[in-house]
Amino acid sequence: MTSILPAEDTAAVRLQATSAVVDRDEAELASRLRLAVTRLHRRLRQQADGGLTPSQASALAGVELLGSPTLGALAVRESVQPPSMTRIVGALEEMGHVTRVVDSSDRRVVRITITPAGEAVLRHIRSLKNAFLADRLHGLDPADRAALDDLAALLERLVDGDES
Repeated sequence: MTSILPAEDTAAVRLQATSAVVDRDEAELASRLRLAVTRLHRRLRQQADGGLTPSQASALAGVELLGSPTLGALAVRESVQPPSMTRIVGALEEMGHVTRVVDSSDRRVVRITITPAGEAVLRHIRSLKNAFLADRLHGLDPADRAALDDLAALLERLVDGDES
């Protein structure tokens, strides 16, 4: 009979199987870091006042990043099912933030492009989030801001997979 492990235990087994054994201090740091990043992400989402849901804002940013993706490519990037992405893009199109364009090389393919209004709403959302963070940073002493500057560099390396 096989035992069913909770998701956290399954992830721990997978982690041990794919990398060096993580000691208790590293596991504690990983947990604290995950929680802090999650909470920061939530706070930043709350700062956005662009009239978009988090899914719409993320999809709009995805269109901007990918250039002119298909609905399928955007759905993959956003980790949602194609019907969900169709609804999200439909709402963005209704608001005038994206347009659907037939691919010139294959008329069966429809691509999504961001409009100037979509670019403007992303700039607005990002400026609100940046202002929130800048305000919070302003309240810190210079040593703490320097530590956060170092931490930002470490997080960028962590996300990019640079182990040096």
